[in-house]
Amino acid sequence: MNIPVIEAQALTKTYGAATALAGVSLTVQRGESVAIMGASGSGKTTLLHALAGIIAPDSGRVVFTPATGAAVEVTATGERERSRLRRESFGFVFQQGLLIPELTALENIALAMMINGSPRSSALQHSAGWMASLGLAGLEERRIGELSGGQAQRVAIARAQVTGAELVFADEPTGALDSHTSGEVMDALLWSSTGQGRTLLVVTHEADVAARCSRTVHVRDGRILGAEVSA
Repeated sequence: MNIPVIEAQALTKTYGAATALAGVSLTVQRGESVAIMGASGSGKTTLLHALAGIIAPDSGRVVFTPATGAAVEVTATGERERSRLRRESFGFVFQQGLLIPELTALENIALAMMINGSPRSSALQHSAGWMASLGLAGLEERRIGELSGGQAQRVAIARAQVTGAELVFADEPTGALDSHTSGEVMDALLWSSTGQGRTLLVVTHEADVAARCSRTVHVRDGRILGAEVSA
């Protein structure tokens, strides 16, 4: 049976005279990898941010259904609850990683666990395991500026996954990478999310990246034009 992990119903969002979302509805099933494609300004990133509770839509609702526990209407919760969801249930990978340059690669990953209350020692140990799984063993003590672009993105992926996030949001995760490195990062992202029974939403303008996902949703002018299932 298909089980929705997150659902959006009739989302709208405007910025002044510009319409970013014009009544968007979307259902994502648990374990799916969904690519959201569209040109710059199409509304794809606004949609991702609304689903993740980073921004509040003007109208409509977003419902997140965890694997255990009751469904949560994200759009009806306060900022404290949305922050908790982003810390505990959602993971994020951005185009530039948004890692902390003063920390080592290992500390960047472990920080996500420590913010949730894990002791430093266990957070570092668990994070080291994720680094090894993503081909980063031996790079634990390097600062972010000492890593390649692909290595830094794999650190960001580990940070997104280390807390056990059920749903990972990735906004142009390969946008700053060459095609070969892009493929390696997508391998890591898919393995660490849907490969572990989790769910992945990827905003991208790259057809090669979208083709790696199980479904692609096309957005233009704040509306979903259609979807296609990958072969």
